[in-house]
Parts: sequence; structure tokens; C-alpha cells
Amino acid sequence: MAVRPVVDLKQLGPDFLRDPYPVYARLRAEAPVHPVLDPDGEELWLVVGHEACRTAFTHPLLSRDWRKHGNVGQIINTDQDQPALAHMLMSDPPEHTRLRRLVAREFTPRRIEGLAPRIQQLTGDLLDAMAARPGRRADLIASFAFPLPMTVICELLGVPELDRAAFRDWSNEMVARTSPEAEARAYQEMPAYLAGLIETKRSRPGDDLLSALIHTADADDDDRLSPEELIGMCVLLLIAGHETTVNLIGNGMRALFAHPDQFAALRADPDGLLDGAIEEMLRYDGPVETCTDRLALADVEIGGVTIPAGSTVLIAMADADRDPERFPEPERFDIRRDARGHIAFGHGLHYCLGAPLARLEGRIAFRALLERFPGLALDADEAALPWIPGLLIRGVRELPVRW
Repeated sequence: MAVRPVVDLKQLGPDFLRDPYPVYARLRAEAPVHPVLDPDGEELWLVVGHEACRTAFTHPLLSRDWRKHGNVGQIINTDQDQPALAHMLMSDPPEHTRLRRLVAREFTPRRIEGLAPRIQQLTGDLLDAMAARPGRRADLIASFAFPLPMTVICELLGVPELDRAAFRDWSNEMVARTSPEAEARAYQEMPAYLAGLIETKRSRPGDDLLSALIHTADADDDDRLSPEELIGMCVLLLIAGHETTVNLIGNGMRALFAHPDQFAALRADPDGLLDGAIEEMLRYDGPVETCTDRLALADVEIGGVTIPAGSTVLIAMADADRDPERFPEPERFDIRRDARGHIAFGHGLHYCLGAPLARLEGRIAFRALLERFPGLALDADEAALPWIPGLLIRGVRELPVRW
């Protein structure tokens, strides 16, 4: 088979960061897998289309365990033995199975549902503060979409309030680095802080999730998370536990602003339409554009295209959920659509453990925004909004609104 030409994503359109969907659609029309240069100039293989992406998510030869099979430095500016990477998202079975089981023993549906009153209270407090701003204008990300999930996940884990600003900076560097040096610094400082916090919780446990994870053990063999694994799990939960919700709220509100008929329908019938609207927001413009990097352990064939062994592979979840083979008229935002089957939270064994928490926060947040600010509107040119760089997280850094 002829070698496929490498596609430079930056050269396919000046607005790729803001709107990558036309680029992905053109690639999908040609083949399900392409060698590409990402916006940072790194060569990798990109999987597009709903069926091909689902296949890639479950392929046993596409590994997440870079610490065992590859060079971590290829994808992250940190050391191979970095404890921040000792978590289930950077592992394969059977280690992944073990880690997820231990975390799931404490990160239960009951614990998540029990957060609802506190999420409701935080939402009310944040919207009170927003409403009190002079001029009836605010940045929805800074005023609401970020502090809500960040406060929830930090309280859930037991991170002191005074330390949360540092967590925001570290998280920003880990998901969309501003420089290799800043990324490396985040991977040093965050684990060092967490190691101290874990020791404090070990001697003085509270009723938070981190204290529970320190002391939880498998009933059959007394297995428990090691100190390194505790750090890794905290890093994963803190980052994944807020980034998805921040950008679910931001991207969802942008979609509503751009589709006033849908916005009006949701305001008129939130009881009947809100749950479906959130699923459509996730499908239409979800918070994660592509999956975290996978490593091809051998030659892997998907859709008739062979990915060479040793390649870095990205799965374009954003394109999978805009595939007309799965969702008719995928470019149309329709809150009455049956959007089930989207893969905004991934697919297979790495499906997001925190998806129920993101949905709970989304339901409370959107309902409160609709009730509190019925005249909420975008207060900026959509084309001028500042976007988070890179291919991992999809969302804007600021979302000016007025009411």
C-alpha cells in the first residue's frame, strides 16, 4: 500500500484551533487514519470517524502505558518515573484494572450524588457574586465555569482552599503548556505538594476522598494504592475532575448563544430538555478534542490503513461525534436529538470515571444560569475568543457575557 502523505494540520486552515471540524471532515472523507503534524510540529497518527475511533479506543495494541513501553519524554516534558503519571489513565490491563477497582471503591455514585447540595450551594454563591458585578458583565469562565468544578473537586479530595490557585496554574500547564520549562516545573511542583498533603492526611484523616483512598484496600488481598499511585491518582482526579466541566459549561453556552432558537426552547422547558441538551452539548462540541496519546506496540491496521509500530496515535473524539454515519446532520445543534452513543467521555476501559460528576455539575450549573440570568448573552465577537492551545482540551480561556 502506498505511503500516505503527512498532513500538516496548521496548513489546512487559519481557523483550525477555533473550528477544526471542517478539517477533520475532509480527512475523514479520504481515510479513517492519517499521519499528521500537530500544531506543535510533532508527527503522529490521527484517527477520525466514529467507527474507527471506537475501534482504536479498544485496540489491545494501542497502549497508554508509556512508562512501560515507550519514552514518556515523547509526549510530556517530564521523567519516565514521574509519580504524577502513576495512575490508571497511563496504564493498561491488568494494572489498569487493579487501579480503577481501588479508586472506584471510594469514588462511588453515592459519594457523587451526595455532592449535589454542596454543588447547588456553590453555584448559588458564585452566581450571587456574578450578579453583584457592576455593569452586568462578567467573564463566565473566570466567574463561574472554572471556580465551580475546581472548588468541588478540591473539596472532594480535601485540598485546602489557599492552595487552589496553584493547582489551576499546574493544571493549565499539564493540559496546554505555555512552554516546555513551565510544563516540567508543573510536573515537579504538583507531585511534591501532593506528597506532603498525603502525609498530612495519613496522620490526620478527614472525611474526604483522598483520606479514603489512602486507607482503602481490596477486601480479597489487602491490596492498596502505593504512595506513588496516590500522587498519580490525585493528579488525574484534580485535572480531569475540573477540566471537563469547565469546558462543558463554556462550550455549551457558546452553542446556545450561537443557536438562539435552541436557547429559547431550553429556557421554556428545562425540565423536559436539559438532560438531552447536555448530551447534545457533549456531542456537538465536547470538552476533549482528542484522546491522550497512545503508543502502537506493533503495526496496527484500522480501516485499511496501517499505523507503524512505535507511532504516537491520537483519537479524534470531536470528529467521531460529528460523523454523519452515526449522527444525521451532525453539524446541526439540536437539543432534542438523541445524542446517546457520543464518545465525549471516551470509550472502552478508559471511559471517564468522573463522567457522572461532570453531568451532575452540568445539570445544576445550566439550570441555575437559565433561571438566574434569563437574558444572558455573549459579550464578545465569537471569532475573537481566546482558545486553549493544543489538541487535547477544547474550549476558550475567556467567555465574556452580559445580562
